[in-house]
Amino acid sequence: MPFYLKIAFFCLMFLPAAAPADDFAAKVFTDKDGKTMPYRLLIPALYDSATKYPVILFFHGSGERGVDNLAELRHGVAPMTTPALRLKYPAFVIVPQCPVKQGWVNMNWNNLAGTRPAHPSDSEQMALKILDSVAAQYSTDKDRIYVMGLSMGGFAVWDCITRFPDKFAAGVAVCGGGDEATVTAEVAKVPVWAFGSSDDPVVKPIRSLHMVGAMLEKGGHPRYYLYTGLGHGSWDKAFSEPELLPWVFKQTRAQAPVVPATTTVPPAALSVTPQSAPAQTAVPPAPVTEPPQPAPATAPVQTSPTPQPAQTQ
Repeated sequence: MPFYLKIAFFCLMFLPAAAPADDFAAKVFTDKDGKTMPYRLLIPALYDSATKYPVILFFHGSGERGVDNLAELRHGVAPMTTPALRLKYPAFVIVPQCPVKQGWVNMNWNNLAGTRPAHPSDSEQMALKILDSVAAQYSTDKDRIYVMGLSMGGFAVWDCITRFPDKFAAGVAVCGGGDEATVTAEVAKVPVWAFGSSDDPVVKPIRSLHMVGAMLEKGGHPRYYLYTGLGHGSWDKAFSEPELLPWVFKQTRAQAPVVPATTTVPPAALSVTPQSAPAQTAVPPAPVTEPPQPAPATAPVQTSPTPQPAQTQ
């Protein structure tokens, strides 16, 4: 290799990683009624129309609402833009931006429980229309559509899979929640990995525990990691979990959940009872991951001893 190329290669190794916005195309979707929603689209590296690619629909949190078509990339999507991962897991990533005065789900996420509205919110419906639009424009794999989100977006994940369990191959909900009464045996078939922090003051972890417990009761195999010391800011650690993306991209619609051969869930269960939550709201006894383990008193959860500053979402 010529000397000048060696120097150039050496310099490139120390350049800062590109911001996610550099990789995502800025777009605006307009439906047949003239309603619009800004969104960002990551197109698979080395896209080939002869190949069918998986799709991730990513729902941001309340702090990223707006019309700038930029804030929605602030959390969660950066790990998906590294060159190595884009080559290893080529996929479409859709990140719609919710209007300021709307929410993905019309449910109060500060409460200890909630009832799912009769219909999806206008913003969630627009996001689903964007998903369908991308699927119509590009070569996508309809059996590998994944939904991911954090905080307000975590509620959207649960809302989507309980309303449309036949549409999504897997869901990842970080500090989210939903209406556990809407979990049916069909919903429980959808592989879900939920995350939260035991000291979250905004979205209590009991919201995720309720949904995980309902999935277990209906025969599902959800995974749940409960960190400590992260407050309402567990998304950075959750979306950086080394097992997460490999697990996601293994899931296929209408297929039994694919779980790791070994589990990172500690054998000792952690009983989680938020300060304002009644003790009887603990998850029913059942293992969260496979292979089956003896059922502890509550569902096994993953804890993290590393405290990080809480973020407001």
